[in-house]
Amino acid sequence: MMGRVNEVSAREAEVLEAVAEHRSNAQIAHALHISVRTVESHVSSLLRKYGVTDRRELADLIALEAPRGERPGVGRERPVVGGLPVGRTAFVGRAGEAAGLREALGRSRLVTLLGPGGMGKTRLAAMVAGELAMTGAFVDLVPVREGLVTRAVATAFGLSERPPQSLQQVLIEHLQQDRSLLVLDNCEHLVDEVAVLTEQLLSTCPELTVLATSRERLGVPSETTVLLPPLDAATELFTDRARAVAPDFTAPDEVLAEICARLDGMPLAIELAAARIGSLGADGLQAALDDRLRLLAGGRGVDVRHRSLAAVIGWSHDLLDEQERLLLRRLAIYVGGFDLDAASATSPEFGRGEVADLLGRLTDKSLAVRRGSRWRLLETIREFARDQLTNDELSTAQDRCLHWAATAAATLEAQLDDTVLGGKEWWGIYDAVAGDLRAALAATGAVADPVAHRLARSLGHLGFARREFQESVGYYRSAAERAADGVSAALDLRSAADATLAISDAETGVQLLLDAADRAVADGNVRATMLALAVIAVNRYPTGSLYDVPSARSAHLLEQALECAQPGDSQVSALLATAKAWEYGKRRIGADPELAQQAVEAARRTGDPVLIAGALDASTVAAGNAGRLRDARSYAVERMRLVGPLPRHEPYAAAEIIDAFHVAPTTATAVGDLPAARAAIGVPDDPVGDHPYISLPRLIRVSALTGEFDTCVEHADALWQRWQRAGAPPIEWMSSALSAAAMVHGLRDDGLFDVWQSRSLEVARSAVPEDAPWLAAPYAFAQARVAIHLIDTNRPTTAERADVVRRGFERFAEGWWAPYARAAAAELAVLADLPDAPALLAATEQDAAENDWGAACRTRATARSTGDLDAILAAAEAFERIGARFERAATLALHPAHAAEARAELTALRVAVP
Repeated sequence: MMGRVNEVSAREAEVLEAVAEHRSNAQIAHALHISVRTVESHVSSLLRKYGVTDRRELADLIALEAPRGERPGVGRERPVVGGLPVGRTAFVGRAGEAAGLREALGRSRLVTLLGPGGMGKTRLAAMVAGELAMTGAFVDLVPVREGLVTRAVATAFGLSERPPQSLQQVLIEHLQQDRSLLVLDNCEHLVDEVAVLTEQLLSTCPELTVLATSRERLGVPSETTVLLPPLDAATELFTDRARAVAPDFTAPDEVLAEICARLDGMPLAIELAAARIGSLGADGLQAALDDRLRLLAGGRGVDVRHRSLAAVIGWSHDLLDEQERLLLRRLAIYVGGFDLDAASATSPEFGRGEVADLLGRLTDKSLAVRRGSRWRLLETIREFARDQLTNDELSTAQDRCLHWAATAAATLEAQLDDTVLGGKEWWGIYDAVAGDLRAALAATGAVADPVAHRLARSLGHLGFARREFQESVGYYRSAAERAADGVSAALDLRSAADATLAISDAETGVQLLLDAADRAVADGNVRATMLALAVIAVNRYPTGSLYDVPSARSAHLLEQALECAQPGDSQVSALLATAKAWEYGKRRIGADPELAQQAVEAARRTGDPVLIAGALDASTVAAGNAGRLRDARSYAVERMRLVGPLPRHEPYAAAEIIDAFHVAPTTATAVGDLPAARAAIGVPDDPVGDHPYISLPRLIRVSALTGEFDTCVEHADALWQRWQRAGAPPIEWMSSALSAAAMVHGLRDDGLFDVWQSRSLEVARSAVPEDAPWLAAPYAFAQARVAIHLIDTNRPTTAERADVVRRGFERFAEGWWAPYARAAAAELAVLADLPDAPALLAATEQDAAENDWGAACRTRATARSTGDLDAILAAAEAFERIGARFERAATLALHPAHAAEARAELTALRVAVP
């Protein structure tokens, strides 16, 4: 086990040390200053690398085999490829082939190791990859189904979806960071899909090298192929494996040479034959092989090496007793491996102990491979064994596999709530069995089937919890196809819609809800629920085409919901009340305040925190749109309290949790509570994980306001580069963060202000800020605040100052930043001695009441107009209370007694000192 000491990264080594000390994920996250989700990802990766199923086993293993300070990864000297299979026996021969493969990898970024099954491609690729000083991942594609190659590769790198980025974008972004090696093993059944992904990765990730093993070439431009010939050290391999069975084994060289020649130098055939040496001896083995191979001598259309391998596998199969053959061919139903429970499920007529004994015998004969608590059939042997199943046996095996899969998935579901306590053991177990769970479901038809329905729903839940969001939606759709009736199907589609809303795909979510409503005609309340949810989503999450849905259309949907609802159901009543609040809000992302309050009251009567939090969001938006920012903040705080205990793995709750985590820092910033905004950014409990396009913009905005200018600039640079590398995805909401970075550059007067304002417009996909709801107010604020700072340099001009002031007092469609823009514009008007400055300053009274930053800025502007030095100190104290370091210094610079100290502070911030 300690041979894998170099497989873990430095960060994983730190996590591993903490796991060995039995610390919780929350404790580890706090100690290492990373998110709980990041810890969970590292733990999941470590479970895979060490071949264990839970963290307790991992902790015990590390504590037993390595003292503190000498644990895996500590002091590692070179990067390595993670997830490499560990050889069970000595690696014999192939020195020349290994050198040739290394040479090919040195001159080509895509190398495909070719050869028939059983030739040893996997072993050679793993050995060479382990010798290279490169980070990367080894991906076994045998259990991977069509359409899931990207998922398999991302999982091997410890990556998951980070909506709105696609999984492929996440993978590409990760592989662009550093030089790495990707090993794709057993590509032959997915050649087309592997080829497309490989070409995309190589074209976008210049530091990536791909090593593939396959029975046929990928056909990607610039591919270098290396054909793996028969083993030149075949007799040495045979002797090594034979002596593992019979330590005293000897045989004449000519006999060994003849046996190996008959086996065409194929390592797998040699290993299978050598496993029988104890019972047959060399002479008996030679005679048996002669008889078997003679039967296939006349075969046509098949490579001779395939015939010899088929012969030795068939011969090994025939030497099994009846029970061993029966179990072997039944086990062929599993593509990714199996544990004792899964093996037992295939053969209920055997006791658990009998199955364990049979597995041991198959393993001794090299027909099964054991890794920890799981076994696996090598793919060539599995293919042979599956071919031995009759149609009736295959049908029975698939049915038993389906029942096992449904039970296994339900068992994993029962473990999900343990994640609240910091455990993530189920991730490793799920990753090990996911391929077979998917295969079991895929083998069923789209017809009513209670077991398949149960499995599909469990997979939907597990996939969502594992952050396989797109797959989760697909599983719930599959559940609807296998549901017993329309109402059950509607509930499945509602779960699919919940998952799409959590990943900001409201367009798909609304269509799913409308489909669900059509299925639920037999139950008026279920139909009303689906229609009400659709109305809410159209108004609350109007992404893409939803923004253009005619109001008459959503109003009609609401009318239908009200007509079919039956009285007496409090949850339906609450949803209908919430739908009315959103529908009558007079605009998209708008809610009627009185109806929103009624919705909150109706939701409270249900006691359902998800419904209450959703209704409160209507009140939050209504208050925000009306300029009642402190009310909006109070609703947001209550929502955070409500979602705190909710399970992150439940699609039903996830969208509400995610939205609450988004609104909390937004409203804290809106009222000028910068410490609260900073604290909300660091909460690592969002169901979709830490997403750079969400967390970084929050950090950039707050850093700009609190005077952490180096942090702001550093993260803005990183965000911009990531966005460009990702192909400039449509993520308009982060444009305000780039405008905040522009403000910092403007305050530093480093010539980059206009560059970053242009970048903010580019991200907002707008030619002018007025046409970008998320950007208009932050953009105007940045313009005004920089103009204030540069007022003594006569930049901008008087006419330009007036235009900046005008922009600051525009009617903003999105008002969270409006107090900043208006307060700064009013102060600029005072400094520019504009004739309407007194009126504009008076107009900020309401902003000052709603926003602490705006109040401090107004106090400073008033002091500048009157020359009141005490008011200057009061403004500085107000900025200090909210943690606005720069604004405090800029304010004290106006006071003769504190000017020198303040200027030193501004110099430390690298701000241009007037």
